[in-house]
Amino acid sequence: MCTMKFNVSSTIFCNRLQTISRVQNNKSSLPILDCVLFELSGGNLSMTASDSETTIMTNLEVNDVDGEGRFAIESKQLINSIKEISDQPITFYVNPDTLKVEIIYQNGKYNLMGKNADEYPIPVDGSGTNASLTIEAGLLLDGITRSLFAAADDELRPQMNGIFFDIATDYLTLVASDGHKLVRDRLLNVFSEEPHSFILPKKPSLLLKTVLSKEEGDVQISFNERNAKVQLANYRISCRLIEGRYPNYNSVIPTDNPFRVTVDRMAFISALRRVSVFASASNSLIKLHMDNNNLTVSAQDIDFSTSAEESVMCEYNGNAMSIGFNGPFLLEVLNSVVCQEVILELADPSRAGVIVPAEQGESEDLIMLLMPMMLQD
Repeated sequence: MCTMKFNVSSTIFCNRLQTISRVQNNKSSLPILDCVLFELSGGNLSMTASDSETTIMTNLEVNDVDGEGRFAIESKQLINSIKEISDQPITFYVNPDTLKVEIIYQNGKYNLMGKNADEYPIPVDGSGTNASLTIEAGLLLDGITRSLFAAADDELRPQMNGIFFDIATDYLTLVASDGHKLVRDRLLNVFSEEPHSFILPKKPSLLLKTVLSKEEGDVQISFNERNAKVQLANYRISCRLIEGRYPNYNSVIPTDNPFRVTVDRMAFISALRRVSVFASASNSLIKLHMDNNNLTVSAQDIDFSTSAEESVMCEYNGNAMSIGFNGPFLLEVLNSVVCQEVILELADPSRAGVIVPAEQGESEDLIMLLMPMMLQD
């Protein structure tokens, strides 16, 4: 068989390679999954990486093509070598018989050994899907960014270990919760012919978040009870879904919180970061006290006789009250949104606090929930 040959930009090739390699595990049960699968056909080079549960593929136009075929290369060594080359055309020569790979660039060359592409397992392709959803890439990116941090790592409740896509006919709701915090992000004006739902695991969610930051236009999501396929302009992601029924999230969101605190988000975050240094390492408890347009953020560590207190201006005209939250969890919630002011809706120190942006766009309805902690008298 004749040697395969193609020419490609080192920067574009490396960027795509680094993106798809994020799906690979540090230790794979199958050694071939440490590799990226390459398929050369005409002027197109497809690149596939997988961990057997999630697969990502991208296509590149290549130049000066000779021959076609399939081969695999260990991704870590290939990335580490290509990323050190300045932006320039590089040429691949692949011997399909010996699987010897030669990469030639301006001032030198690399020699690598490829692996037999036939050893690469057939990835989950998302075929047989019976429902689909189309959504703008930027809108989906915002929704995943606001939700993903709240997803759980719970072996006993695996259905909580991902983002729940609750699809109505005229909006999409993304939900994530670990039992301590909950995010319900309703994306309006996303239409579907019929109501559907599925749970996207954390790993493909994180991978999708990375890819969406580089994409524009519409995203097509096709799915059935077990698998999903996400089609973007430059990438395609296929994965297994989490099976099981997601809990009724609406039932845990309070609807009658009479006390509202409006505060500058960045001022609140800055105060929390400073005060959290003095919180007990055992529980990270932060106390919030609201009274007469003033929010006092405090923490103490009795074991080391340290404490901190800081006041932040706010809008609050209700009765004086105090409530405790886990500091890192509260910071995660506040850092997940981009807005100038947030509103804390509270009822009493034993009930969950609701946090919402003071101003929201016409196409979104975001609610975040944080469970309180018991305050020491």
